Amino acid sequence: MFLVYLFLLQLCSLPHISFSSHCTTETSTKTFQKCMNLPTQQASIAWTFYPFNSTLELVFFGTFISPSGWVGWGINPTSPEMTGTRALISFPDPNTGQIVLLPYILDPNVKFQKSPLLSQPLDTHLLSSTAVMYGGKMATIHDGAPIQIYATLKLVSNKTTIHLVWNRGLYVQGYSPTIHPTTSIDLSSIATVDVLSGSSAPQHSDLTMLRVVHGTMNAISWGILLPMGAITARYFRHIQALGPAWFYAHAGIQLFAFILGTVGFAIGIRLGELSPGVEYGLHRKLGIAVFCLGALQTLALLFRPNARNKFRKYWKSYHHFVGYSCVVLGFVNVFQGFEVMGASRSYAKLSYCLGLSTLIGVCISLEVNSWVVFCRKSKEEKMRREGLIGTSDKGSSGIHT
Repeated sequence: MFLVYLFLLQLCSLPHISFSSHCTTETSTKTFQKCMNLPTQQASIAWTFYPFNSTLELVFFGTFISPSGWVGWGINPTSPEMTGTRALISFPDPNTGQIVLLPYILDPNVKFQKSPLLSQPLDTHLLSSTAVMYGGKMATIHDGAPIQIYATLKLVSNKTTIHLVWNRGLYVQGYSPTIHPTTSIDLSSIATVDVLSGSSAPQHSDLTMLRVVHGTMNAISWGILLPMGAITARYFRHIQALGPAWFYAHAGIQLFAFILGTVGFAIGIRLGELSPGVEYGLHRKLGIAVFCLGALQTLALLFRPNARNKFRKYWKSYHHFVGYSCVVLGFVNVFQGFEVMGASRSYAKLSYCLGLSTLIGVCISLEVNSWVVFCRKSKEEKMRREGLIGTSDKGSSGIHT
């Protein structure tokens, strides 16, 4: 129980949404009217908007995560998602090492990585753009190096709301930025901003608590309770003193795990609906597979033949195969969940690993004990067959009476 509490505590403390300490309207070359902290990557923006001609002057403050990486931001003219964004991406020139800034249009091919991302003129009214490293020409690009990306553009008349998209990556191949990391932080780098009022429209990007609940419920259900139910059935069914208690314990644990996992699965589906453009392909597919196997396993209880039925052995084979498949895929998807949450090196994952290690240790101990008991019974049975030990003394006791 302590491990579960520690796991919940550490999940809640994950830095899903990271805010910089404060934004600034001052740069070395210009002063802007408004500024705003962005919800991820410790990024921020500052801008000045001129309503009379719909001109927007904006600077993006970001940081590199690699000496050979890239940083970029852009505006999606239609929706708050990556696909369709008109972006300005900065990185070191592969030939000279000087910082460059190039325009890109993020079409669907970029999302599926079908072809390299190639620079092309934007179909928006971009008046000017430039990128400056903090420290000027003497600045070097390294992990955490700050950069400022300026742009002046004309917005559509009477439209003051923009869908801002930003991100950063590890590598650039030639002049083609490669895919950015795919943690929840990186996939949530989207904000809708009203440049006239300076307010941020309510987005579903701050879904930290919902993600924590989703991850916690699924880790406990599929990753802890489900294998506990399997352990109960495998190692306690042969203890005669328990009678049918092992079955009720097994069925109760599995049913509770499935209900809890179903709620977590539903929350995951809802998270997908609230995060347009954010997809975790492998995690989603594994989650669907685990839920379907869990549903099949639960339904199997309704069609469980009695012990004398000739189909009982087929049902047992099906029950074991589906059950163990669900347990294995559940383990895999819990660890995949830590990856997409950006918690691959967190104390929450350590807490889960401690709980899982405890279960594995218990399994090993019970498995060894089962083999010891099996070998002992086999030896006794062999000695009975060879007449080295008696089978019963009921006959002699009957003579004396």
